[in-house]
Amino acid sequence: MKILDVLKKEAILADLKANDKKGVLEELVTPVAPIANLDRDDLIRVLLERERLGSTGIGGGIGIPHGKMKGLDNLVVGFGLSKKGIDFESIDGKLSYIFFLLITPEDSTGLHLKALARISRILKNDLFKESLLKASNRDEIYKIIKEEDEEF
Repeated sequence: MKILDVLKKEAILADLKANDKKGVLEELVTPVAPIANLDRDDLIRVLLERERLGSTGIGGGIGIPHGKMKGLDNLVVGFGLSKKGIDFESIDGKLSYIFFLLITPEDSTGLHLKALARISRILKNDLFKESLLKASNRDEIYKIIKEEDEEF
């Protein structure tokens, strides 16, 4: 599975404005909800419920908020970049800058885990992360992800 198979360019946000976790989730969901044909508020609720189980801030400046939704046919991914960093309650206690949002159909545990693993794996590449952090717009981010996608 390639990330760009499930990440549409319009779901890439190059400059998140939020100052907190809820705000980041609201921003990330805004372009994703219409792509997935889902209710924005329902999506935010599902993500916040998942965050209550434990933060999806995995450390190293990365957050991978994710959730499962009824009525969804396919995996949908969003991406956001925060220049200033957000307290996403990461396991390392540091700010998060890079966010991948994953929404999967309710009954697709295998797909959900596969997508999480793929994104986690490419984010172990420090050069990839540095390139993302330096990106200034949606097109640059898309190109960086595409290049990394092709190498894996």
